[in-house]
Amino acid sequence: MELAPLIDAAPLYASGLATTLQLLVAALAFGLALALPLGVARASSHAWWSWPVAAYTFVIRGTPMLVQLFIIYYGLAQFDAIRESVLWIGLESAWFCAVLALALNTAAYTAEIVAGAIRATPAGEIEAAYSLGMTRQQAFVRIVLPSALKRALPAYSNEVIMMLHATSLASLVTLVDLTGAARDTYSRTYLPFEAYVTAGLVYLGLTLLLVRLFRRAEARWLQHLAARPAT
Repeated sequence: MELAPLIDAAPLYASGLATTLQLLVAALAFGLALALPLGVARASSHAWWSWPVAAYTFVIRGTPMLVQLFIIYYGLAQFDAIRESVLWIGLESAWFCAVLALALNTAAYTAEIVAGAIRATPAGEIEAAYSLGMTRQQAFVRIVLPSALKRALPAYSNEVIMMLHATSLASLVTLVDLTGAARDTYSRTYLPFEAYVTAGLVYLGLTLLLVRLFRRAEARWLQHLAARPAT
């Protein structure tokens, strides 16, 4: 394994890492902001709230993210109405299109995670809230939603890791992320093994870091759900 070319490519990998982290943070922030109201609507017993969200999550989860990214980046540009609208300010940017595709995708999965956690709220928690004189809305805001978000942490951690790996698709729309850095290094050095193994190791390190962070968060906020030893 030749290390000298990889050392020379270190600045390129550092820039790719920065792009990957920017994509991940932006997509997760926008995706979570969209997923919370969608998750609440998805868990609603009213069909006119739940069904549109169900249709959205079905379409997004039922199609590959690569196809979604290509539709946003390449497909929308063919419409004159899009190119002449204010939307084109964002859609002409590869970075914006990548973040939009990632955010819409994670929003669909996260909305289902949140909805499932809301539905799984123990009846005793709701009854306790009512016994304290809370209204239905107060019980939902103060008890049901915070409790559901905490229980959703393990599933959401998996979604975050999947989104980290999904950022690699951004290299297909001209962005130089970690995968793009590996591709460029390979094209310059003709060392595919070294180039892509280096990127894989960085992804692995980021994954381990995310796992540790979420485990600490779960240990803090889900401690009450841990099994207690018999006395």
